[in-house]
Formats: sequence, structure tokens, C-alpha cells
Amino acid sequence: MGRTDVLTLAILGTLSEKPYHGYEIRKRLGAQLGPFRAVSYGSLYPALKRMVIEGLIAVDAGGPETAPSRRSRIAYRLTDEGKARLATELASAGASSWDDDTFDVRFAMFDRTDSDTRLRILEGRRGRMAERLEELSVNLRAMRDRHDAYTAELQRHGLERVEREVEWLDQLIENERSASRGKDDPASAG
Repeated sequence: MGRTDVLTLAILGTLSEKPYHGYEIRKRLGAQLGPFRAVSYGSLYPALKRMVIEGLIAVDAGGPETAPSRRSRIAYRLTDEGKARLATELASAGASSWDDDTFDVRFAMFDRTDSDTRLRILEGRRGRMAERLEELSVNLRAMRDRHDAYTAELQRHGLERVEREVEWLDQLIENERSASRGKDDPASAG
């Protein structure tokens, strides 16, 4: 899933709540994904235009709850095709769903994703991070003798960050499995 597809998924997820203006979409994405994943207007509006052409979203002049103004604002809403595409994306758990570029967007939509798919994505992300942890550990050991203390410290910081993410993912996976066991356990019902 490329950068454009990630943005498409994020927009579809946002518009699944209700129609929004471009500014509101950007604001909501920023709030969901954090300041380090800010969406520029230079990427948002071309994506919206492309999605209208593809039939995933439609344009409503005036839009939802628009206060009277001299200019009408354009609001975007999901089409049936957009809803179907979102449902398909949310049901998939391929390798791209746990990539760095995609994982945060998918995680932000976990409330609309079924438990089995969430678990596959979390386990895939954990596997990816475990591989990265091993690579960073090997690189750090090899680097200590060859580089200055600042470069080694930067590598150590990266290693600690990945270790924390692996621990976090382990906890999320355990929580997801526990929740699934609770649903399947007839003794826990009622």
C-alpha cells in the first residue's frame, strides 16, 4: 500500500463518520494520527479530487451544518463504492497493513475492524518490529567500535524505541486474545 493508498484509506475512514469539508478532514486526520503525520493541503486536495473521479466519494456543495456565508463550502461524503472499498480494506490484514506508513492509519480504525483482523495486524507488526530489533542490535554491536559516541547513542535510542513498541504490541496482542477468549467462553457470558 503506497502513500497515496494510505491517505485514501485515512480519508475513507474519516468520511465514514459523516461528511466533512477538506479543512475538517485535514484537522481530524491530524488529531487521529498526531503532529508527525500531518497531511498537507497539497496532498489532501489532489487525493480528494482523485477519489471523486474514482467514485469513492462525492461532493456536496454547502455541506453539513454550514453556516450562511458568501461562499458555499464543498463537503465530501462516502459513496456506496467508497463504503465497499473501506470495508474491504478494513477486512484485509496483508503485509502492507503493518508497514510503518500504514500501521498508524489502520490502528486508528481498529474500532471498525474485526478482532481476527486486528490480531493478524498486531502480530504482523510485532514480527516486523522483532526483525527490526534484531537488525538494530546487530548494528549497534558492530557500530560501537567504529563510530563516535553520538552516532552510537542515536542507534541505542532507536533500539530502545523499537523495544518499547514490541512491549506495547505484546500487551495489545494479549489484550486482543483475552477479549476473544472472553467472547468464546460461555461461562463468561451473562
